[in-house]
Amino acid sequence: MEPRESWAALAAGGIAGVFVDLILFPLDTVKTRLQSPQGFRKAGGFRGIYAGVPSTAIGSFPNAAAFFITYENVKSVLHHDSASYLTPVTHMVAASLGEVVACLIRVPSEVVKQRAQVSPSAGTFRILSHTLYHEGIQGLYRGYKSTVLREIPFSLVQFPLWEFLKDLWSWKQGHVVDSWQSAVCGAFAGGFAAAVTTPLDVAKTRIMLAKAGSTTASGNVLAALGGIWRTQGLSGLFAGVVPRMTAISLGGFIFLGTYEKTRQLLL
Repeated sequence: MEPRESWAALAAGGIAGVFVDLILFPLDTVKTRLQSPQGFRKAGGFRGIYAGVPSTAIGSFPNAAAFFITYENVKSVLHHDSASYLTPVTHMVAASLGEVVACLIRVPSEVVKQRAQVSPSAGTFRILSHTLYHEGIQGLYRGYKSTVLREIPFSLVQFPLWEFLKDLWSWKQGHVVDSWQSAVCGAFAGGFAAAVTTPLDVAKTRIMLAKAGSTTASGNVLAALGGIWRTQGLSGLFAGVVPRMTAISLGGFIFLGTYEKTRQLLL
């Protein structure tokens, strides 16, 4: 992959990440509060819907940029020696490695953001200071494992499906898809991936919001899922599925469409 292409992937990914995260922030707040252990109303209801937005504003660009520069570079390296039937595997590997790298930036931002979303009266800086004072740097990485375990299955579904739908549409119309068509493919792929990975998202939210020192705070995803199943059943595992699907479908449209268009303009 040429340096120019790498810079284009980095810039396009960062711009797309900022766009989608800020536009869809209210839906993300609603989803987080629906998934929180204290329940939607006690977590703030519809009040302070932009609580935690500074954390997202700071983390979005480097997070999305890190994902796409890794994704495009890994895809470029693997494509050289792979047969066409291995293309979906290439996309899966590239997306998974992209998520592992991006989560190093995403998780601290996500921890602060989600704690602010369920405590709208506390400011973002105050929550960051409190977390560092009481839990140290490891407190900001609480839920790293659960986030990666959520993001990799999500990407294993979303990105191969997105690439497949783009290839199918391109073949049907006889030319490469436009950015808006890529966005439509992204919306469908994102919504489907969001639905099937919702239980992992609920577990990640519970781990990040758990009190320091509690069993859930240890980060055991299976234990968190088991606890939710025992206390709330299937509805608990799929808490917030509608706003999650809505946000990620819209997010897929904006994120992947903006990425494709920005990358085309930069190349």
